[in-house]
Amino acid sequence: MGVPPPPAPSGPKALLGAKLFADPRLSEDGQVACASCHDSDHGFSVPERVGRGIGGAKGRRNPPSLQLAATRTLFDWDGRGRDLSARVLAPLSEPTEMGRNLELALARIAGTELEGDFRAVFGAEGLTARTLAEAIVAYLNTIDTPTRLDRFIEGDQAALNDTELVGLHLFRTKARCMNCHFGPTLSDGLFHNLRLSFFGEPAQDLGRFEATDSQDDVGRFRTPILRHIGASQPYMHNGLFPTLAGVVNFYDRGGGEVWARNAEEAARPLYRDGARLSPHIRPLGLSEAEKAALVAFLNAL
Repeated sequence: MGVPPPPAPSGPKALLGAKLFADPRLSEDGQVACASCHDSDHGFSVPERVGRGIGGAKGRRNPPSLQLAATRTLFDWDGRGRDLSARVLAPLSEPTEMGRNLELALARIAGTELEGDFRAVFGAEGLTARTLAEAIVAYLNTIDTPTRLDRFIEGDQAALNDTELVGLHLFRTKARCMNCHFGPTLSDGLFHNLRLSFFGEPAQDLGRFEATDSQDDVGRFRTPILRHIGASQPYMHNGLFPTLAGVVNFYDRGGGEVWARNAEEAARPLYRDGARLSPHIRPLGLSEAEKAALVAFLNAL
């Protein structure tokens, strides 16, 4: 069963936001839209490990899904974004995403039919950075759709089959998923070290440490929202796992590794912090049937 398409946005502000979200004219080369990295047909992410910006530039991380974005208080895999309105504008002045200058992005759509749309929606203020952000945020508030788990919780017992019900039980118990994935968003909104920082390697990414400069945050990444997770492969901040089965195997084995080949490497600054695995992570001992049931349940989210 596929993910249903997002509902058509209603209201003039959200309709304008939907147009802007899909419009590549906001980008410096006229080729990249917000939807290029947050594709509604792919769970508002992309089917590649990283997104691509102007000139085909590769991004550094997998674009996170935008489901329930307005419910979050921190954004990006490292939590550096703290305001949704500011975050939706940030790619317009990011050279690896959509451009180098927000004002130039506004100038590119000034004088087009969009300027008239802004006047119709926002009156005298018209097209500004603030109204641009407000329209896109209004659109993002419309994109989430009900899931089969939602229907089950609301009383539709046929919404989940027997295998998915086994997966639900495992999610809550033996698989330990609910330690970090709970509540309406299926995320604790926190940051955890799964030993996926590739510490000391060319692909090193120290996660939240890069936003806070706190040693406690080395290797920590935000817990993703799991709604519609089956549609947004690949997974993790670096797109390391192409399937949910790979993610489940990763957790079953007890997370990743931060290597030190000798005492000198173990004495590197931040090594101990990078190797500090979240206390929530431990080998699970799932059978192949249990893994399959858990994947089936995840696809119902």
